[in-house]
Amino acid sequence: MSEIPAGHRPSNDLRTDLPHSARIWNYWLGGKDNYPADREAGDIVERMIPGIIDSARADRAFLTRVVRYLVAEEGIRQFLDIGTGLPTADNTHEVAQRFAPESRVVYVDNDPLVLVHARALLVSSPEGVCDYIDADVRDTRRLLDAAAATLDFSRPTALMLLGILNHIVDDEEARSIVLELLDALPSGSFLAIGHPTAEVHGEAMHESMREVMRRGGTPIVARSARELEVFFDGLELLEPGVVSCSRWRPEPTPFGEPPEVSQFCGVGRKP
Repeated sequence: MSEIPAGHRPSNDLRTDLPHSARIWNYWLGGKDNYPADREAGDIVERMIPGIIDSARADRAFLTRVVRYLVAEEGIRQFLDIGTGLPTADNTHEVAQRFAPESRVVYVDNDPLVLVHARALLVSSPEGVCDYIDADVRDTRRLLDAAAATLDFSRPTALMLLGILNHIVDDEEARSIVLELLDALPSGSFLAIGHPTAEVHGEAMHESMREVMRRGGTPIVARSARELEVFFDGLELLEPGVVSCSRWRPEPTPFGEPPEVSQFCGVGRKP
């Protein structure tokens, strides 16, 4: 991984006394990189939304399926994964390099705990590249300039925004960020979004988010399928459109369509 310039290194203050979305997610996925504040907040959300752990798992399974599809079916060999979160099983580079070892992946996050674990765990195959950038998604220019040291933006690239746009609560700002990032990518690139919604659990989702914010958590918002579709304006939205993560091209089973979860997703191709 590239060394991060001293001026861009994160603070050593992990603020473990406050809940953090990446660590709450890690807790729901059975990880160990979380603290009492994260577990307490995660338990409260689970009581309000009993299926939230299923949502976390469905989101992770979606990542695996979409990366596999983009590599195996679309020939994508470059990934810009923003809002990486804490490393767990089947990270983007592991899935991509399983099918194409030469794949190049750049992760972006601005949480100091994520940085510590990323340096230790996100190890590329010898044929490919795996890098990590400490940056905020709002700082699109610096983010893209840093990523260009690893990725060739003249070649199709997959932009992965899973669980990050929900922390940009202003719709116009979120849309502007997506447009700026996509503008740097050539035709044939892809956008993948994963985002919490209130369409499954209704007001309980909004209330759970307010409760996490009351405890000092990062601002967060749920969006509807229609609101998420706006991010794909100008792109070719792949079938089956914006749907529950559990229902985006799921593995065939004899048990019919999987139940909806409160994490929706979509994938689009840049013409």
